[in-house]
Amino acid sequence: MSKLSRETLNEAVSAILAYSTETKKRKFTESVELQISLKNYDPQKDKRFTGTVKLKNIPRPKLKICVLGDQQHCDEAKANELPNMDVEALKKLNKNKKLVKKLAKKYDGFLASDSLIKQIPRILGPGLNKAGKFPSVLSHNEAMVAKIEESKATIKFQMKKVLCLSAAVGHVQMTQDELVANCILAINFLVSLLKKNWQNVKALYVKSTMGPPQRIY
Repeated sequence: MSKLSRETLNEAVSAILAYSTETKKRKFTESVELQISLKNYDPQKDKRFTGTVKLKNIPRPKLKICVLGDQQHCDEAKANELPNMDVEALKKLNKNKKLVKKLAKKYDGFLASDSLIKQIPRILGPGLNKAGKFPSVLSHNEAMVAKIEESKATIKFQMKKVLCLSAAVGHVQMTQDELVANCILAINFLVSLLKKNWQNVKALYVKSTMGPPQRIY
């Protein structure tokens, strides 16, 4: 938090919430995004980083997670009314790139039984990996619903070819304190990934889906 003023962050979050609840109320729940602009970084030469961090409050409660499971996990998923597919259903896709792509598009993330995870590239080909949605492991001594909640609370920062990054850190139905706590956690984590920490940060903005961006750094 050294470089970021909590007061500025509070004001920005408060402005976003006011805009989305009073000025322009939308028919859907807007996400709140953290947008980062970097400097002194050469994506061609510098090591590209990637990292995930679990936020305190779930930023995207509507995230669709599909369980690719063995019999026991599929039964548990069905009991909790969660989307699931067993090996037979996956094999029916026949490694068809279009079908695998469609599957990757349909869901925001995947969990796979530990007994299945190694077989997935063989059954589906590289499609899920290419889409950046390779499943997380789900073992039998973990509670499925808790694991899904954890997936929903985890965000990913990935440096690609450009110097701009963004990640959803919340939504407009959260309280100001919840949003501020998520922003601080996300920003501190991102800065820890950077080679020169705060020296690589050019600007930080927070904005809701349809609202104007608020500069916080």
